[in-house]
Amino acid sequence: MSANTTPPFAGTKEQERELKDVIGKHKNKVGELMPVLQAAQDIYGYMPEEVQRMVAEGMSVSLSEVFGIVTFYSQFSLTPKGKYKIKVCMGTACYVVGAGDILDRFSRELSIKDGECTEDMQFSLDGVRCIGACGLAPVITINEDVHGRINEGMVPEILSQYKS
Repeated sequence: MSANTTPPFAGTKEQERELKDVIGKHKNKVGELMPVLQAAQDIYGYMPEEVQRMVAEGMSVSLSEVFGIVTFYSQFSLTPKGKYKIKVCMGTACYVVGAGDILDRFSRELSIKDGECTEDMQFSLDGVRCIGACGLAPVITINEDVHGRINEGMVPEILSQYKS
């Protein structure tokens, strides 16, 4: 799914209620915008404009302030992520031993580019800076699972472990 084909926002009433409850607990308290944004990311899985607007209005801050935060910190995503979030470490230690080829292979196997999500919302792919597991280079994570010392030929087998 390319950035230009991001699906329309499909938040539920339950998600909206949950976010409003979080905002209610933090509203009018100094320094509480970040915890609300983190909760919103957890509730929706990403931070589309509609969610940013709800937070901005609920916390009585500008949309530009919210946008500035969610685009600055890497913990926030403006696009949906898949059930399985694949992160390929592109830090120096991983890059010099083939991380670029591994990222390319995942891209080919899933028919998505870096930063995108498959249409079925099963997999998202992101090249990320150092994961902090240089001794396992090249390394990837899929959700909380760490796969180290891999090569591009291992990508189909790794993916098969996560496909339904």
